[in-house]
Amino acid sequence: MRRTALAVCLVAAAGSPVAAQTFFVPPSGFTVENPVLRRLWALGMDSSQAPALAQVLFDSIGPRLTASPGMEAAQDWLIRTYAGWHVEAHRERTGTWRTWRRGITHIDLVAPRVRSLEGQMLAWSAGTPGGQPVRAPVIALPDLPDSGAFAAWLPQARGKLVLASFPQPTCRPDESWERWAVPAAVDSMKARRAAALRGWNARIAHTGFEFRYGHHSLLRRLAQAGVAGIITNEWSQGWGADRIFGVDAVGAPVVDVSCEDYGLLYRLAQHAQGPVVVLQAQAEAGGEVPVFNVVAELKGVELPEEYVVLSAHFDSWDGGSGALDNGTGTIMMLEAMRMLALAYPHPRRTILVGHWTGEEQGLEGSRAFVADRRQVIDSLQAAFNQDDGTGRVVSMDASGFTQAAGNLARWLVNVPGDLTRDIKFSFPGPTSPPGDNASFVGCGAPAFDLAAGDWDYFRYTWHTSHDTYDKISFDDLQRNATLVAMLAYLASEDPQFLPRDRRTLPQLRADGTPHPWLVPHCEAPDRRTPAPQ
Repeated sequence: MRRTALAVCLVAAAGSPVAAQTFFVPPSGFTVENPVLRRLWALGMDSSQAPALAQVLFDSIGPRLTASPGMEAAQDWLIRTYAGWHVEAHRERTGTWRTWRRGITHIDLVAPRVRSLEGQMLAWSAGTPGGQPVRAPVIALPDLPDSGAFAAWLPQARGKLVLASFPQPTCRPDESWERWAVPAAVDSMKARRAAALRGWNARIAHTGFEFRYGHHSLLRRLAQAGVAGIITNEWSQGWGADRIFGVDAVGAPVVDVSCEDYGLLYRLAQHAQGPVVVLQAQAEAGGEVPVFNVVAELKGVELPEEYVVLSAHFDSWDGGSGALDNGTGTIMMLEAMRMLALAYPHPRRTILVGHWTGEEQGLEGSRAFVADRRQVIDSLQAAFNQDDGTGRVVSMDASGFTQAAGNLARWLVNVPGDLTRDIKFSFPGPTSPPGDNASFVGCGAPAFDLAAGDWDYFRYTWHTSHDTYDKISFDDLQRNATLVAMLAYLASEDPQFLPRDRRTLPQLRADGTPHPWLVPHCEAPDRRTPAPQ
């Protein structure tokens, strides 16, 4: 282990104060020769438990949909795991949410030819009646002039499986086209696709209902008309990967099939070639049930009423295993607490780790924590959040805190260069960044995102059927866990409480208008499932 200077790039907003160059000088006791840092390095780099923890969580327990039995089982495992390390961990109730259990999904084309299709039902979907197979013709949502024509057509949909998503003209990623096709062919494909998508969006609009993320009135109207089910596709723009989200109280089975298979069904229906599908979907829906965060704690011995928080959401969508969203963030914080319990069991400040529920439904778990634990928020030294996949940490910023650069630089410069050499640091950064750290920052508490390298995250694993154990880079994960353990130690020991001076300007789009996700605000959580939209 060697000490390497950290290159820090200060990108200051106009009018924002810039910290003096002297903030790079580490205070006494913060050198990498520190025995606690040496011990954390050994625990994280030489005896990592990340692969074993991840295998149990992602392979054996699996996805962790909010309020599902899978989430309950995962939280039980989490508390048992901490207990085995003599770390106190407990549930903290955030409210209630509707529960749902996924069963099997089988979907097979049986006419005009036989093919087993790649697909599964969406979260919170109804199953087929009694969970039994249903055989039905497949039709496409028609192109009708207005809502009256749509209402007149609806009786024809009864007993049928309706294709309700845009049929992609190609399931080959754009980068493949750009590599192999001549430029004119690429431009032509993109132009035809854009025109077709505009036409499809108009087709949806003409029904008088909506079908987009979080808005499913069209699907509910189809269900009311007695359709046998609804077939959708949300392609990730990568080879073979689909996003698997959920539906709001639709009342009929809703399944996603792969881009390729969806296109097959659509072309067969479009050309009146008689597609028939056998669908079996088993699901068990329930009402509102209590939902919880899991919080683990190492109690501070000198400043127990001041806090360092490690943050990662524990819930996931359930099309895959929730491995990279946000299982890797979970394992990162879990591993860091294991290391801290061994190397730094009596911290100066109290160290908490929050494993949040309901992030995918709108940061609900972390918002509930911020609302319910005001003492922690008011006395927070720093929170460190991670939620973007398997890559090593490559960027940090000060989350709009204009005097935070000194503390952050003191901590980072004392972490071994092997862990920080790729990190770019910007100052002061966005005032309300996306992710669970926004729950803290929006309410005035310093929280910092540890942003990871891309690893094709958004194309192949973010909310997709491919978010599984095999996509993890464990070399990067163990480095990240070691990094965050060291940051927690350094933040806990720092004699200076991090200043809360904050820039409150919203982040702007290219056209100068405020970005709706990045406007600073302190938002209350939803304490129960919102009404369907």
